[in-house]
Amino acid sequence: MGIIDERDSGTAGAWTALGGAPELVRRVRFTGAGNLEEGPLPVRELARSTVGVCALAAGELAAVRGAGAAEEASPLVVDEGAVATAFVSERHLRVEGRAPVVFAPLSGFWRTADGWVRTHANYPHHAAALVRALDLPAATPEALRAAVAGRTALEVQELAYGAGGLAVAVAQEYGEPQPLVESVRRTGARGRKLGPAPAGRPATGVRVLDLTRVIAGPVATRTLGLLGADVLRVDSPGLPEADDAYADTGFGKRSARLDLAAPGDRAVFEGLLAEADVVVTGYRPGALRRFGLDPADLLERRPGLVVAELCAWGWRGPWAARRGFDSLVQAGYGIAARCAGDGGVPGVLPAQALDHGTGYLVAAGVLRAVAGGGGGWLRFSLAGTASWLVRDLVPARPSAASVAEEYAAEPWLRETGSGYGVVRHAASPFGEWAVGPSRWGTDPAVWLPR
Repeated sequence: MGIIDERDSGTAGAWTALGGAPELVRRVRFTGAGNLEEGPLPVRELARSTVGVCALAAGELAAVRGAGAAEEASPLVVDEGAVATAFVSERHLRVEGRAPVVFAPLSGFWRTADGWVRTHANYPHHAAALVRALDLPAATPEALRAAVAGRTALEVQELAYGAGGLAVAVAQEYGEPQPLVESVRRTGARGRKLGPAPAGRPATGVRVLDLTRVIAGPVATRTLGLLGADVLRVDSPGLPEADDAYADTGFGKRSARLDLAAPGDRAVFEGLLAEADVVVTGYRPGALRRFGLDPADLLERRPGLVVAELCAWGWRGPWAARRGFDSLVQAGYGIAARCAGDGGVPGVLPAQALDHGTGYLVAAGVLRAVAGGGGGWLRFSLAGTASWLVRDLVPARPSAASVAEEYAAEPWLRETGSGYGVVRHAASPFGEWAVGPSRWGTDPAVWLPR
């Protein structure tokens, strides 16, 4: 079993960024073997460090909720096989035996007149916007390839964004440094007093209003759900989630649809908000302002609330308000160029590690804030995690025991019934979900009884 060296480990650095006491890092122990085929960047260290700090935060909350000194001193074991499997959970997913479509035909790298551009068109409205922006004669890879070949990467990028689509010129240099986590405000107000929690479920009774989509935010909230929180995801009826995405990330939560522009649905939402302990948002900065749901507004009304915000590109600069996904941030931040293969074709990390890693960091931040009594506003971004990966992390040094082990995903794969049928899925590094996900948007918009 490997013991981390807090002088140079990613776990210690991330824990410090989250405001954790340095001496607690000694509790984390890594065991087993994981294989993320990390290539030129220390993805394995990112993965195990983000799960490691989440384990620390869960342990801290458990101690606060009555586990006592013995629990505080006990080791927190993180299995690297479970971590490696969870970090590519979308690849392991099978829905009634069917493999999901991870990227749509119009998503990918495309050669331009002066370099490369990365597009993301997994959602139908983004694909339609890309077709409009580039005046494609058909929504096919061949048409897209021909349309971008005579344009610069920057031109394609701006045309796509201008039409509501998603494309990013592949950057050759790393982007500007971004913080891993920002503690924007502590109100000094206390949230609801929490009583004892059962072993392994330190977030029991904590109500989490989940306003996130795709991977990073849903990974955070499915982790909080496994640790005992009552997680209710709320989406607009006009912005459906892909079934495969929800089949992977919908564990540990329920899902309802509310139109915040409709008075009746808004009243229901306000009732949920009034009883929430935590709000996690994953929309681009300013997107919820028209509904009065910016963190500053939320904390003005509920000073004891914990609000965790995450976005793609960070919170400052000209890109802050832009939409983004893990693959686009890899391209725009210089990671795709760093991972380039033969002939200079851009490459990718061996996992959507910015998404998954940020998800575990968000969960850790929420757990720490709840343990501290509530009343705070935290920010995270995929670009912040990217900055940490390329600037601060060094490759993990596996123990002799873990080097001798061979990694296999099978011990960490499960089959569970769900609203979509039987799903094969990756287990969580923190244990087992009791049930599979419901179908997206089909649950009542109510909290469970405490």
